[in-house]
Amino acid sequence: MSASSVIVVGAGPAGMAAACAAAESGCRVTMVDENAAPGGQIFRGYADTETADQPHARTFSSLYGRVRAANIDVLAATRVVDAPAPQVLRVEDESGARDLQYDRLILVTGARERFLPFPGWTLPGIVGAGGLQVLVKSGLPVAGKRVVLAGSGPLLLAVAANLAKNGAVIAGVFEQAPVARLARFAASLVTHPAKLLEGAQYRFAVRSASYCTNAWVKQASGTNWVESVTVRTSKGSHTIACDYLACGFHLVPNLELPRLLGCDLCDGYVRVDSSQQTSIPHVYCAGELTGIGGLDKANVEGRIAGLSATGIPARHLHARRNRAMRFARQLDAAFALRPELRELAAADTIVCRCEDVCRSALEGLHSGREAKLHARCGMGPCQGRICGPATRFLFGWESEGMRPPVTPARIETLTAPLLLPETTETAP
Repeated sequence: MSASSVIVVGAGPAGMAAACAAAESGCRVTMVDENAAPGGQIFRGYADTETADQPHARTFSSLYGRVRAANIDVLAATRVVDAPAPQVLRVEDESGARDLQYDRLILVTGARERFLPFPGWTLPGIVGAGGLQVLVKSGLPVAGKRVVLAGSGPLLLAVAANLAKNGAVIAGVFEQAPVARLARFAASLVTHPAKLLEGAQYRFAVRSASYCTNAWVKQASGTNWVESVTVRTSKGSHTIACDYLACGFHLVPNLELPRLLGCDLCDGYVRVDSSQQTSIPHVYCAGELTGIGGLDKANVEGRIAGLSATGIPARHLHARRNRAMRFARQLDAAFALRPELRELAAADTIVCRCEDVCRSALEGLHSGREAKLHARCGMGPCQGRICGPATRFLFGWESEGMRPPVTPARIETLTAPLLLPETTETAP
């Protein structure tokens, strides 16, 4: 296959692996990411020479070194806002907008935390577990601060360990999943000893803090800042004083761009074939878009997508990918949300924070479209990124079709004509 242009949207582990595989196979590769440097959420704040004591430092150093050596064009601090024509993406950065043409497109836009509403959840000091970790990596001082972590998923323990390393006092970790499910999940990790060891290390780092299963936050209280949270455990309800509540109910994929392009979905993820190609020809997906599975899955799927986009078979990686997918399914099953959480939000609890829409305004409606028309739920700046997954869990509403912009953009970006360079045809 002659050299062609491949655009990779997302510069996390899957994006870096895909970009390297395509570039090292002879393609011209452009990697677009909204962050200031490659790494994604998992490697945020890593530097090639300063990560020896960080989790998965060797993986980051290897990927980052390959990105630099492969002559990949990295467009950092750049957001994809639209797809104005076939095989064209419109991107925007601080200097303005431009359009990028591609022969192959690899989407690796990752995932975000799922939030569920409960009384008091909009108080300052209540943030996502991953969000608090990002703030700490960016310089937020937490030494001596009392932090409660609650919700679901392995991220809770990982964040707790990092916060403790930075001097925070972990006042408790509360996991909604029942202990029987977690025990089965832990037993399944015998075939993934590295993951089992990693989890044990996180738990050891916060060994002085209580870790409760079958437990969740019922209410947060405070005046101008969160001051305490009430948690429900198998031994009854308890109120815990805190300075921060880090709360997140596992992860959901960032599907905005795949949906804008028309990619088929299945069970909340992008449907792909064995080569990671979506239902749209020449568009590939990898990483959390196809299933929440962590670093190993992201890495191997990124490599498969990068090779496939270049026309190189990647069958030698399929067994490893299939193993990673089995782990992703086990993860989803272990941390599936229990039905009791649907009753956390009271009638006057805000569900859509952007538009201050309470649960009572949504009762009796039948779809997200009705919620937009009657209550403006999902019409605010986040475009349903927060309330969308919440209302899907609360009411069973499926997401509506995506329209541009994918992220907030300047008016001149949205109204500009096609911004491709002019080409001239050569007479035969």
